[in-house]
Amino acid sequence: QVQLVESGGGLVQAGGSLRLSCAASGRIFRINAMGWYRQAPGKQRELVATITSGVGTNYADSVKGRFTISRDNAKNTVYLQMNSLRPEDTAAYFCNAAVFTGSVTKEYWGQGTQVTVSS
Repeated sequence: QVQLVESGGGLVQAGGSLRLSCAASGRIFRINAMGWYRQAPGKQRELVATITSGVGTNYADSVKGRFTISRDNAKNTVYLQMNSLRPEDTAAYFCNAAVFTGSVTKEYWGQGTQVTVSS
């Protein structure tokens, strides 16, 4: 089994910054793509950013130029640096990882961390 644990969420004023972390542990042979998604109340979960094992990145248009995704493969950890935060960034942020366990590749999700941006 694989666990993803997020941290770093909180309350911040508009224009501020937060850094989210997500550490994977358990039966891991290799982690392929990792990513961050978010879900605001009453809305569907949406992609924020993804990063491949080769550190290729992809961002939602709404966060381009403000958020940066990165990963530390030695620590099985993915980060999301969020700058110039806006009230519309308020949501629960979820970590996602495609993990090869040595026999199969499965998708895993973290439990989520809340980000609240006040105006």
